[in-house]
Amino acid sequence: MEGKFDQAQGLRAMQRNSINQVRMQNSRVKVITVTGGKGGVGKSNVSLNLAVALAAQGKKVMLLDADLGLANIDVMLGLRVEKNLFNVLNGECTLDDIIITGPYGLMILPATSGTQAMVELTQAQHAALIRAFGDLKAAVDVLIVDTAAGISNMVLSFARAAQDILVVVCDEPTSVTDAYALMKILSKEYGVYKFKVVANMVRTMKEGQELFAKLTKVTERFLDASLELVSCIPYDTNVKLAVRKQQVIVDAFPKSPAAIAFRALASRALTWPIPYQPGGHLQFFIENMLSTTKEL
Repeated sequence: MEGKFDQAQGLRAMQRNSINQVRMQNSRVKVITVTGGKGGVGKSNVSLNLAVALAAQGKKVMLLDADLGLANIDVMLGLRVEKNLFNVLNGECTLDDIIITGPYGLMILPATSGTQAMVELTQAQHAALIRAFGDLKAAVDVLIVDTAAGISNMVLSFARAAQDILVVVCDEPTSVTDAYALMKILSKEYGVYKFKVVANMVRTMKEGQELFAKLTKVTERFLDASLELVSCIPYDTNVKLAVRKQQVIVDAFPKSPAAIAFRALASRALTWPIPYQPGGHLQFFIENMLSTTKEL
């Protein structure tokens, strides 16, 4: 009996160690939300190229298409989607079942397109999403969240729950005003004070810096927020060519100016510290995200 008891104790200890190892592995997941306030600023292109560039560096990267009603990441890569988040929330499959593989092993969680029910989730769907991420078996180093345009409850929630928020802007008055509106709500109402800015489709580095200056001129005057310019992505005609080929520019035209900028952004993103996360895994991110949704 004593031998059996010792064996059972040993098995339980091994199981605890295994669970702790998984938690330690997942506790270091970097979560980056990419948003922009308005459509047309190249937000999804930034999300996808950043994700592919990180995957090309050997990281286990997952890209969540969080434009839950108008998904487009799979279309941008010409990938066939059989099941998506809608099927997961209906209990038809797990998150692992819907993962589609992109360049360099990039894991993509596709959403659905043209489904109004996905725009605002029910409480039952909230619980289902938490369970789904809690059961996720795929190992992840970096989670990139590509949000919808605008300032909907879901966009704000995804932004608030992430460790780093990338605000994509381009040199258009509406882009600057909408980005400011997004940061205003997040800082004044929800206590988010740090934002990383990507100046997209700029003609020169100076233009990107001037665009950032326009934004900071307003935020410094009216908001208690800290902005950091982390990348100036140059206007590059190869981006459109890559889109037509249903490829990302970092893969289709690796030596082009935009591709070089995206790879530099990816390298920089890996230097951003990962804060301690109680409970530690991707489930924590989703729990945090959904808890903020209930407050909105």
